[in-house]
Amino acid sequence: MNIVCLDMEGVLVPEIWIAFAEKSGIPELSRTTRDEPNYDKLMDFRLRILREHGLGLKEIQDVIAGIDPLPGTREFLSELRMLTQVIILSDTFEQFAQPLMRKLDWPTIFCNTLIVGEDGMIEDYKMRCPNSKLTTVRGLQSIGFDTIAAGDSFNDLAMIKASKAGFLFRTTDEIAAEHPQIPAFREFGDLLHAIRETL
Repeated sequence: MNIVCLDMEGVLVPEIWIAFAEKSGIPELSRTTRDEPNYDKLMDFRLRILREHGLGLKEIQDVIAGIDPLPGTREFLSELRMLTQVIILSDTFEQFAQPLMRKLDWPTIFCNTLIVGEDGMIEDYKMRCPNSKLTTVRGLQSIGFDTIAAGDSFNDLAMIKASKAGFLFRTTDEIAAEHPQIPAFREFGDLLHAIRETL
């Protein structure tokens, strides 16, 4: 039994924080897991910047409402889901992901949650489990699945390396150069072909 585990941002949809940084005019918020391997450090930084500027969940959700999946994503997911089971493993949050999942015909996603105050300000965040992508892949393997994983960032490397097959997709030149043993693709057709070959 195979199951494909895909990252979300940068793979299926644009990076939410980059879009929000551009819309809000706060370039510091464009920093992502492609730049910072330590997710807790990255999120603490983001929440501090949001507090400094008085920005809450609504402002971010307003930007997310205008984000569309990357071109070809729906077709890629539709074809992939005809071949095998697919789960999106993301370090994003339920409050961010829902409108994007609607645009992708509601695929299964495992992600985290935000703790939001009555004033709409993001007070904290709750991770689903430690090292969530690797932990989930290991959990799926423990119940009989062979995992195939694809992602673009530092926080995807563990699940990619732990899987039967793993791929980088639209990653940075730096990450690709540091991990030449992992096949890297830029087009959905090439990724789909590689997954199909693995199946």
